[in-house]
This record gives sequence, C-alpha cells and structure tokens, in this order.
Amino acid sequence: MGTWLRRSRPMGRQGWSESGGLNRVDMNTELAGTNAILLVDDNSTNLGILVKALSEVGYQVRVAQDGSSAIAQTLYAKPNLILLDVMMPGMDGFETCRQLKANPSTQDIPVIFMTALTEVFDKVQGFQVGGVDYITKPFELDELLIRVRTHLNLQTLQNQLRAQNEQLQAEIRDRQKAQEAVQVFLHAVSHDLRNPVTGGLMVLKSLLEEAEQRDGQTTISRSILERMIQSHDRQLALINSLLETHTNDMGGISLHRQPVQLHPFVAELAANWQPMLQKEDATLQILLPESLAPVNADPNQLCRVYENLLANALKHNPPGLTLTLNAELLSPPATSPLLRCTVQDDGVGMAPEQMQNLFELYKRGDHSRRTVGLGLGLYLCRQIITAHGGQIGVTSHPNAGSTFWFTLPVWDAEGSLLPA
Repeated sequence: MGTWLRRSRPMGRQGWSESGGLNRVDMNTELAGTNAILLVDDNSTNLGILVKALSEVGYQVRVAQDGSSAIAQTLYAKPNLILLDVMMPGMDGFETCRQLKANPSTQDIPVIFMTALTEVFDKVQGFQVGGVDYITKPFELDELLIRVRTHLNLQTLQNQLRAQNEQLQAEIRDRQKAQEAVQVFLHAVSHDLRNPVTGGLMVLKSLLEEAEQRDGQTTISRSILERMIQSHDRQLALINSLLETHTNDMGGISLHRQPVQLHPFVAELAANWQPMLQKEDATLQILLPESLAPVNADPNQLCRVYENLLANALKHNPPGLTLTLNAELLSPPATSPLLRCTVQDDGVGMAPEQMQNLFELYKRGDHSRRTVGLGLGLYLCRQIITAHGGQIGVTSHPNAGSTFWFTLPVWDAEGSLLPA
C-alpha cells in the first residue's frame, strides 16, 4: 500500500515539534481523552503507526484487521468514530460500513474511509453507504487528526441536538397530557352536571305549567323542595370535588370516604331521576336488599357512577326501557369483602367488539341517539371505581340487554377501611 505517513516539513507549534514529533498541546487533548476510535485495516504496519499517533494526543484506540471483527467489536464496545480502510480481504470497507449503518445501535457512529492514492475510490459509493469523510494515503498526519477532531466535534453537537430534541419531545408530550387533562376536567364538569340540572329543570317546567293552569299560582310540596335542595347540594359538592381533583392531580380522583348504605342511597337517587325516567317512558326497579352492609365510598363520586350508568342506558336505547338496580355481597376466600353492584337494562345490547374499549376515553357507543360531549361517562365511572379499589365491567349480548357491574369495598363495622 506504499508509504503510510507523509510529512512535508516540520511544523513547530502547528502540529509537529522541532524534532519531528507530534505537539500534543495543539491537538486538543481534553477532547481526545474522552473519545474512543476504532481503526480497521488489514495492514499491521499501518495500524501501528496510527495507534501511536492517535494515542499520543490522548485518544483511546482500538484495532480490528477485518470487517467482521470490526462489526463484532463495535456491537459490544461502541467507539466514538471509526477509521475504516476501503480495500480489505473478505468484507471490504463499503460492506462493513453498510452493515454498521443498517444496525440501529451503531448507525450513528461516524465512519471515515481510508484509501490509497493508487486505488479507485468511489467517493459517491462511500457517502451512499454512510461514510462522513475520506482520507487518501499517504496523507498528512496533522490533516488526519484535524479531520478526526472535526467529525468528533460534529458528532458531539449532533448528540447534544438529539438529546435536546428528545427533551423537547418529552416536554411536548407532557404539555399535551396536561392539555388533555384540562379538557377532560372541563367536559367532566359539564357532563356530570348535565343530568341533575336537566332533572331540576324538568321539575321547574312542570311547576310552571301547573301555575299557568291556575292563574299563576302553584303549590310546591315539602318533599319536592327537599329533593331540589338535595339536588343542588349534590351539584355544589360535585363542583367542589371536581375542582379539588383538578387541583390535586389533573388525572386523579379525590375521595372522601364514609359508610354508605346502598338501599336508601339508591332510593333517593331513583326519586331524583323520576322526571328523566318519565320523559323516556322508562321504569326503574330497585332490588337491592335492605340488609346490605354499608360500602366504603365517597357518596358524591358514587352518585356520579350511578348517574352516568343510568344516563348511558337511556341514551343508547329506545324509550320504554326497564332498568334494574341490584347488589350482592362477594366474599371469596382470603380476600376482603366486596359488594357487587349492577345496573341492568333490557335494551338493544352490544356485540363483543363494541365492548372491547367501552371504558376508554372518548369511546362512544354505536347506538347513541343523543350523543353530547366526548363520551366521558363510562371512562369517568372506571376512574372513580378504580380509585375506590374496585373493578368495573359489562356483560351484554345483541338484543338481550346489558348489565354493567362494579365492585366496592365494604366498610368495617369498627370503622376501619376494607380493603386497606
């Protein structure tokens, strides 16, 4: 391959000492000491000269004498740069580079090709397979060192840019997540307040119609006033709960647990829903045993679950629906007692593919007659039940109705929470 090293004249502090040796001060040893270079050449003499020159300026130098061993070595000990001879027996430099660039773990390592002046070096092919530069032999040693340093600097800048881009992408994802949480919060407020406001509005309209028939006078019973007050109290509690949840964690659920007797709780809920049930010509049956143990739950959040399940059933089925509320105690061995609550309807039902992502955010049913908002109801139900330590699911068949179920922990008689 001819003379490996060529020096036209001593260069003093420009790269060579008066004695012909390399001046290490000018070669930026601070950068060199942090970088490893892999030399790939089948000529041992050439390797020896390069190892000495690069080591003197502080580079960590590794060697390989063929393409296959260079690839194997690169996989377990990645260098910062590769000086790769083009003409080698077996796998040449082009194929070696091509395989390195095809591997995601090594494709970013810069490769500088080395070729003799007498060789026909296809520059285009060298760049096409992924090389960043080439050097002809014999060459000026200071030229090689400057080219090496230049590409190491470029690689450092590229790595910094890549890290900054990854950080920027992470910040963008965090911002998108925060924006989505805000959107969910805003729609949760409107979604969950719609049902009680609609019910109250229907009662007021009914009273107004009665007043118009009685020359502007109407009579409001104490029970109606009490239910309206309770409804507005629940709305205020819901607003406070949503604001607290949003303040604490934009994706979490804030709970204020207490013992809840399900039978009177559901009976009061059914009374408040009578106007909307009548509007849809729907019937609500309560089959919960009065002797059920109280559950460990947040009553406001539990009300959200029931109201969303009832609204979901009315929205996705034609008028004349029959709804049934029930619950039973589950007590498998070695587990804390749970209540399994169900909301059953005799509506159109669902196919298996419709139930796969039913509780995911923004998932809507195909049979919705009056879809409003973003389909948050079932997603919110899952969030609330999961926060209570329970599970939620559905069983359904086309034309055979649907049964939504969820589990809640039982409140211990002595006041401790089950499960912990």
